[in-house]
Amino acid sequence: MADSTITVDDIEGELFKIERIRDVLVRRESELRYMMDDIQLCKEITRLKKELHKLVSIPDKDKSNEDRQKEEELLQQIHKLVETRDFLVDDVEFERLRENEEDKEMADFLKSKFPRHLKKKGLPTRLVPPRAQQTTSPFTKTGLTLLKECCGFTCSIM
Repeated sequence: MADSTITVDDIEGELFKIERIRDVLVRRESELRYMMDDIQLCKEITRLKKELHKLVSIPDKDKSNEDRQKEEELLQQIHKLVETRDFLVDDVEFERLRENEEDKEMADFLKSKFPRHLKKKGLPTRLVPPRAQQTTSPFTKTGLTLLKECCGFTCSIM
């Protein structure tokens, strides 16, 4: 049934590898969910921005009270979405820091549990590649900078 040359340490090492791969996949799923939320926010911001631009292009003397009120509502909605994106960015940063800490703890644990296996079998000590090797994330900046990069938002009203 089982290969007699496989030791308990070998099996535990393989189980750790599988758990770490699962963790990577769960993290990637989470990252994709954040990215999807970001894309939805960008689409909504872009839509509101276009609507606002139409109203802003109307000369003040030709604007109705409804137009002015709608401008204000649009600005408030855009501001609320920008705040939501800020919270999203903060969440992503918090997750990144938490994951880095988990990676460090796991690496320390593996070094203590399998010191000779790490060298002999190449058990990975990092859960994810170093930051320099990762693809750039849209979640490295905050506030209006994100909004500008994502939606091309250049309105001087805000």
